[in-house]
Amino acid sequence: MNRGSRRWFLTAAAAATGGLSVAGCGSFASDVSNGIGSTDFWTLQDPTNSVQQTAVDAFNSAGHGKISMSVIAANKYKEKLRRAMGSSKMPGLFFSWGGGDLAYYDKAGQLKGLDNFLEIYFLSSALEAGKVGDKLIGLPCRGAQPVFLFYNKKVFADADVEPPKTYANLTDLVTIFKGKGVTPIALAGSSSFLWTELMWVEYLVERLARPWFFQDIQGGQWWLWSDPAVLKAAQMIRDLVDSGAFGKNFSSINYGAGGTSTMLSKGEAAMVLMGSWEYAVQQGQDPDFTKNDLGYVPFPTVEGGKGDPNNIVGNPTNYISVTMSAPEETAAAFLKTTYSDSYVEGLIKKGEVPVTTNAEKMLAKSPDPAYARFQYDLVQNATTFTQSWDQALDLRLGTPILAEVQKLFSGQSTPKQFVRGVLNLKK
Repeated sequence: MNRGSRRWFLTAAAAATGGLSVAGCGSFASDVSNGIGSTDFWTLQDPTNSVQQTAVDAFNSAGHGKISMSVIAANKYKEKLRRAMGSSKMPGLFFSWGGGDLAYYDKAGQLKGLDNFLEIYFLSSALEAGKVGDKLIGLPCRGAQPVFLFYNKKVFADADVEPPKTYANLTDLVTIFKGKGVTPIALAGSSSFLWTELMWVEYLVERLARPWFFQDIQGGQWWLWSDPAVLKAAQMIRDLVDSGAFGKNFSSINYGAGGTSTMLSKGEAAMVLMGSWEYAVQQGQDPDFTKNDLGYVPFPTVEGGKGDPNNIVGNPTNYISVTMSAPEETAAAFLKTTYSDSYVEGLIKKGEVPVTTNAEKMLAKSPDPAYARFQYDLVQNATTFTQSWDQALDLRLGTPILAEVQKLFSGQSTPKQFVRGVLNLKK
């Protein structure tokens, strides 16, 4: 699709709302007239489905076509979507995590480009995982899910210490908490939760390397894994492990209730590095702890690092994309709901922190306004919001990287072997 035809969204949206005609763009379903018709929207089963369904119901009553929403269980979603794409069962719109999978579908010519004019409605750092190059192919539809440090306020108060602002602070705290018989940092290192180890590597590389470092790797410069910042990050990981920062048995610990979340709430661990969803896990297992003693701070700065200390990692958000089977005016009009006040307010009341520019004025309606404000500021102040590597890269690379990270944490590979192992993944 050339640059001119990528502007289909603005033209289609105008047609949907102002009765204008619209030129065709690409190939569409044969029964679509003037870009208005019926189409499927596939989405993942999660707590925001009720917000999405409300938007669909309101849209269907407005007369710009019809959207049929299908909710699909998480363990079946990706495989079902892969089978459907390119077939007669391809949905017109679908939910995704952005990154490698979207790039794959775009390369296959199955996605419409969305007009970059839409960027004015969203926080810029959250849009990157919905792009291929400068081409926007995914529009945010949920809240941000940044990763940061959670800590137990009571454990810190008992030790008479403050949460870390620098990496040197963090390593000092490891010594202090070990001396008090507390695991400094809870880590779910069992084989089902290797992404929790990946978070540490991602953040250290983000702090040490120059800005946009991983984005360049994702764009094809795989040789950048040989950058000294990657080796330094791997050495820092080994130092943390060897110092006992994660305790002695982290490789057998799971994530969530009964695992790292319980360790934190019970005071068995002082800190945990986790995505924003940790709050909901804690709220579910121990509301009193969540209200009184759950603290949170950004990942520390790293002395001498070239990275922007305001930048964050995690899941920037989730996205809706439009396939070549979608009636263009119907799709364009429905995408407008993703940044409408009613949709954004619905997400906020569910505890989400939307990445829209109009969300800030509604954060007071969140179940915990202070927590919502903290997350919103993290995203707003970040120049880049690096998507989790295993999501940003396709499965041929994302899954093997997790295996290399596990070997580094378990001591099966040295920092130099880790770098060599990741470099060799693309040979």
